[in-house]
Amino acid sequence: MEFVTEEGKQLHDDCSTLILPALSIGNVGQLAIDLLVSSLRAERIGYLDDPSVLPCVGNDAYGSSLQGTLALPLEAYDSTSDALTLVQQRSPIVKGMMIEFAKNLANFAATSGKKHVVVLSSLDSGRRQKIDMSSNTQIYYLSSTSTDGTDGDCEKLGWKRLQEYNPEQRRWKYLCDLAERDSMEEDSFSFEDEVVDEDYYPSLPFAALFSCCKAKGLKVTCVLSYCSEGDNIPDSFLLAEAACKLLGKNPNKSHGNNDNGWLIPFSWRTMYGPPPDMSLF
Repeated sequence: MEFVTEEGKQLHDDCSTLILPALSIGNVGQLAIDLLVSSLRAERIGYLDDPSVLPCVGNDAYGSSLQGTLALPLEAYDSTSDALTLVQQRSPIVKGMMIEFAKNLANFAATSGKKHVVVLSSLDSGRRQKIDMSSNTQIYYLSSTSTDGTDGDCEKLGWKRLQEYNPEQRRWKYLCDLAERDSMEEDSFSFEDEVVDEDYYPSLPFAALFSCCKAKGLKVTCVLSYCSEGDNIPDSFLLAEAACKLLGKNPNKSHGNNDNGWLIPFSWRTMYGPPPDMSLF
């Protein structure tokens, strides 16, 4: 993975926390990154080039002026006032290359001086086995701070550790082994083979990123929310707000264009197409 800086820009050493999405149902992690980049007024400092990421191109996702600034598959943004680096991923990973991508991204985080990696991702609500009606929490987490995935700071926020995480389960152990290897050769079974229920969570992109960042000695926290496909904008607000609570940030200071203080990205205007033609009714 190669990091290419914008002309006259650079990675800032004081931005020691990295926030990035893990692709999943509803693209909620990516939408949450959109909100954070826009509301924190983060500056694009460059892009990451990796052969495992499918190519794509589009117009500037955040600027309202049509200057022709291209949006690329994997971009890095810095918010120096918040000591944050944010990575936005706009296209999926080539099948069979998720582990290699996660290793490359973890290596980028480590070599660029990041101390804490926050992964934002959604989970399929159809896979949710237990619903705790006694709790209003919709956020789950997984942390590298302890062997069982628990974290005191996350618990204080009222979040619950992902119950399905079991470091002794065969696929989690296999994923950990892959993350710690120098070679990318896989044995026993392919990481992307058809999975049974207990294999579902460690087969997701967030699990690969978690394992590879942890193997690099980085602190990593996955912030997770269950959802279904559809209009996932409310889910993205929930996940972005959770990331801010975890890091003690307040995006409402941005004086955004939304009632709750967030600055809605310009590209969201056409996310679900134009409104219906009212002459039809």
